[in-house]
Amino acid sequence: MSAAEDRTDARAQPASRSAYAAFATLPTRWSDNDIYGHMNNVVHYALIDSAVNGWLIENGLIDIQGGDTIGLVVETGCRYFAELAFPDPVTAGIRVARIGTSSVRYEVGLFRGDADRAAAEGFFIHVYVDRATRRPTALPGTMRAKLAEIAR
Repeated sequence: MSAAEDRTDARAQPASRSAYAAFATLPTRWSDNDIYGHMNNVVHYALIDSAVNGWLIENGLIDIQGGDTIGLVVETGCRYFAELAFPDPVTAGIRVARIGTSSVRYEVGLFRGDADRAAAEGFFIHVYVDRATRRPTALPGTMRAKLAEIAR
């Protein structure tokens, strides 16, 4: 078997909704489509960022305006399995893969409408820092507990 064939056989398969613990419905916009008629890859990252930060805000874990601690993205990635496009609604499945001392790895599956398999799966790592000094700060116990609820 050639190296190329080996990579093809090893390609990850998209996860199902059951692999995620929290969900957010996100609208698509006309401007999300690119010249090829599907959602441009940069939009996937915006949806992932919106889903996670929306969940953090809704659960009272960050105060984006005046909180002492903020999350800085230090690493991202995304795999694409199927096209998404306006006017499809997108459901973002969210889970936490790792909780460190001051960092969290979030994983997000983007699902077209009510599809069971993700059209794209991305991740990003937040390092939580002091807003003023930009130095890492330990995650508070209340935040750890809430993050653990969606850990997989």
